[in-house]
Amino acid sequence: MSLIFNIRRFLPLVGTAVALFSIGCKSDPPPTPAPFQALPVQVATVSLSPVPTSETYVATIKSRRSATMQPQVNGNLTRIFVQSGDVVKAGQILMQIDPLKQVATVQSQQGTESQKRAVYQYNQTELERQRKLYEAGVTSKQAYDQSIQAYENSKGDLDANAALTSTQRQQLAYYQIRAPFAGVVGDIPVHLGDYVSSTTVLTTVDENADLEAYIYVPTERATQIRTGLPVEILDTDGNVLTKSTVSFLSPEVDNGLQSILAKAEIPRTAERLRNQQLVKARITWSTSPEPTIPVLAVTLIGGQSFVFVATPKGDGYVAHQVAVNLGETIGNSYPVLSGLKPGDKVIISGLQFLQEGAPVKPLG
Repeated sequence: MSLIFNIRRFLPLVGTAVALFSIGCKSDPPPTPAPFQALPVQVATVSLSPVPTSETYVATIKSRRSATMQPQVNGNLTRIFVQSGDVVKAGQILMQIDPLKQVATVQSQQGTESQKRAVYQYNQTELERQRKLYEAGVTSKQAYDQSIQAYENSKGDLDANAALTSTQRQQLAYYQIRAPFAGVVGDIPVHLGDYVSSTTVLTTVDENADLEAYIYVPTERATQIRTGLPVEILDTDGNVLTKSTVSFLSPEVDNGLQSILAKAEIPRTAERLRNQQLVKARITWSTSPEPTIPVLAVTLIGGQSFVFVATPKGDGYVAHQVAVNLGETIGNSYPVLSGLKPGDKVIISGLQFLQEGAPVKPLG
């Protein structure tokens, strides 16, 4: 009986404690999370800039003065005075073919010429003697005429032999291979002692001062290609080596390539270009104002180009990811074919920290 009485006295106290605990819990609500801080970012406003419409083709650099050196006589090479890559002057000796046989021929011809000259000189003296005798009435007209004929025959024979001797002497010059003009020596496929003939290629001499780019333009561009169009000569990495213009158009179509030959003169300052060098030639067809964005604003995801645009929202800005279609780079910018419009603010810094809808604070 006393135990039950004590429990009844304790229950009101427990209820009071539970009530007080409930009141205390209701008076302390959970804290509200702090809002995200806007990320300061650099932005660039999309603006219209001159954008060229161009296409790039493979081109070959060719010298307007290039000679393939082949001998005009047969024989064995006895001297090679130059090496591949040497810079030579006009008339400089490049190679020597054994001239001994020709020297012997010239000497023999000179001996024959001396004999003919002796006969000529005798007939000249005899003619003068016969003339005096004829005028004195000592000899007949027939004898005088015969001396005239002998003189004329010997004179013609001497002149013909002298011309032949001169030709054989000039032939000696063919045994020395000389540079036709100043230039650079190419590959030398022959060696000392090789027997060479008129069909043997000894080397080449190329002048790098007057170069042209040979560009084969598809016939689809036949109505657009014209002289004066800007041309940029590029290396394999796309760097501009020099600038020029279309200076020549072939009046015919190459049936094998179905293309039109266009030439662009290479300025003399382009020292890095060489004869027969393969390069890229970019022809600019037209230029028009197009939206452009910095290269730094673009990220590539799965082969698709994206940019973040600072888009107004409430009192601030948020990052909005946009897929864009871009053209070829022009300096440090991309032309925008679709996805943006002039006035959009693209984000160019802190891209690795951004995600869709993140608050940003444009700084530029």
